[in-house]
Amino acid sequence: MQGGTQAGVAGSVRIAELVATLSYAADLGLGQPMEHCLRQTVIALRLAELTGANADERTATYYSGLLMNAYCHADASEQARWFGDEISFKADSYEMLGMSAAQTAAFLVRKLASHGTALQRVRRLAAFPVAGERTVESWLATHAALGARFAEGIGLGEATATAVRQAYEQWDGKGTPVHLRGTDIGLPSRLVQFAGPVEVIARRHGADRAVSLAHRHAGTLYDPELADLFATHASAVLGDLETAAGWSDVLAAEPEPIRSVAGAELDRVLEAMADLVDLKSPYLAGHSRGVAHLAAEAARGSGLPPDEQRDLLRAGLLHDLGRLGVANTVWDKPGPLGEVERERARLHPYLTDKMLSRVPALARSREIAAKHHERLDGSGYPRGLTAAGLTPADRLLAAADAFHAMLESRPHRPPLSDEEASAALASEVRSGRLDGDAVSAVLRAAGHRAPVRRDRPAGLTSREAEVLALLARGRTNKQIARELGVAPKTVSNHVEHVYAKLGVRSRAAATLFAAQHGLVGAFEPSVTRDESGRP
Repeated sequence: MQGGTQAGVAGSVRIAELVATLSYAADLGLGQPMEHCLRQTVIALRLAELTGANADERTATYYSGLLMNAYCHADASEQARWFGDEISFKADSYEMLGMSAAQTAAFLVRKLASHGTALQRVRRLAAFPVAGERTVESWLATHAALGARFAEGIGLGEATATAVRQAYEQWDGKGTPVHLRGTDIGLPSRLVQFAGPVEVIARRHGADRAVSLAHRHAGTLYDPELADLFATHASAVLGDLETAAGWSDVLAAEPEPIRSVAGAELDRVLEAMADLVDLKSPYLAGHSRGVAHLAAEAARGSGLPPDEQRDLLRAGLLHDLGRLGVANTVWDKPGPLGEVERERARLHPYLTDKMLSRVPALARSREIAAKHHERLDGSGYPRGLTAAGLTPADRLLAAADAFHAMLESRPHRPPLSDEEASAALASEVRSGRLDGDAVSAVLRAAGHRAPVRRDRPAGLTSREAEVLALLARGRTNKQIARELGVAPKTVSNHVEHVYAKLGVRSRAAATLFAAQHGLVGAFEPSVTRDESGRP
């Protein structure tokens, strides 16, 4: 997957459009208003100009400003286990920049003790002083590694990949993953890691507070020369962001050459975005790929025109983008959702629609994706559309998503068998919620798929492939041991071997590999929303 230079080709999409769309997703995952990452990019570019950065450094600053936080949700389920609502935690954590050590400790204690049973809270509070810092550093290292790999994969070049890889290093050498110090950290990384918090603090508390905190952390978190430069030029750096950081202006600021993708190359980039989204929860590993290919095959079998098949495939890849804006306390909750939680879950198709609304070449796919939870009788969401407002493609994606989700485990239920899922879909048809022709097409497509190929990529043994698939689904070593009937120590050894063969250090990175190589999701029997109100 390499980003090309196909600007002007019919149906092409600029890489900047796709990366800026991901920046919207990152905004929501960080608990920030959409355009936070656009604004941090403009701030970083203005500071780059003041430093005399060269063209390559400005290019890396531009793309890393948009991409730096793209994988901040990759371990959201683990974040939620420690801190509860992980989006709220990340939103509030910017305020730690202004806290004393005692205030920071009190803030963390409140978050650690905010959820779970009394025993769970006590265990977390006891464990965090020992494992907390190491755990958070591992998350940041994962975000940086996956972001850098994505940047390389879409052809943004080594300078941008390096900037993303160094995104969480600190001036004093106490950052992660390799503890770079001072100017060993590239200028683009220093600019973006400084611009992000400055944007949040200035927006919330004003420019003076942002200048004060920049000086407070100069020489530790941040480059002291950048802090001084910002203090001298704060009004110019922060001025008119409402206009300068708008979508059109940020796209206009993209450095030459303008990179675009079309056709199969665009599909590969969208697959990478789908895999990124599905890292949100281990219950979703491979989900978007599976839904996309199932829906496209059903469309082919139904005789839809090739262009509509293509749009439907892309809609399937992108349909759950909005999930990134909803906390894992909702997606990973083992019991029924409350009314407020259900309403939050029902926001995600709307958020998908909103995030894609500025990409003209994906307009048709966006329209289909935004309707994947609508139902013929008007009982769906987010718009409560009825049969008159749903096209054949809309109906196929709804059926494919329902079928695939049914065959996946969820925190409140095990996966359904093929027979159970088929019966559940038939019931949905009888109740007037799903279209009978669409359901028939999806079931035909599911039945006609080729047998699962377990070619054991990266030299994995059959047992290691099994362990990887379960690990990607969020199972602990003890749970994997129970399912496979082996000792936990044996599973631990398998996990170590898997990580070594894949060249990864985290569950998120291993999950990404499993999705890309068909070990979860796309090659599984695929399928909906049950009575808990959850997709």
